[in-house]
Amino acid sequence: MLDLTKYRLDRATEFLSASKIMLENNCYKDSINRSYYAIFTTIRAILAENEIDFKKHSVVISYFRQHYIKTKIFDVKFSQYVGDAFEIRNNCDYEDFYIASREDAETQYNNAVEFYDAVKNFLEK
Repeated sequence: MLDLTKYRLDRATEFLSASKIMLENNCYKDSINRSYYAIFTTIRAILAENEIDFKKHSVVISYFRQHYIKTKIFDVKFSQYVGDAFEIRNNCDYEDFYIASREDAETQYNNAVEFYDAVKNFLEK
């Protein structure tokens, strides 16, 4: 595993920890934000393994879907996890009156953990 891949996985672990802390302290929007960044950074870990990177979130996500979902390396449900996380994070960060529920934050956290575990297992093989 490349150093950058490992660094990004470690960083994703930090985002997951922060998400859980925020969730436990009823900071749902911040928890959702950290869950999204856990997923996004986990995707970037895969890209680092292939010495590929992009600046735009949408391009990173698109590349992941094209090269890892469509090729059935990862289950299609993970594409939905990524899309949902991106959308709800944008709502939390940019919509003034968006209300995030505990259920939203819990779902995003659990999805991020499952996504991270699947990618980590893949990279360790």
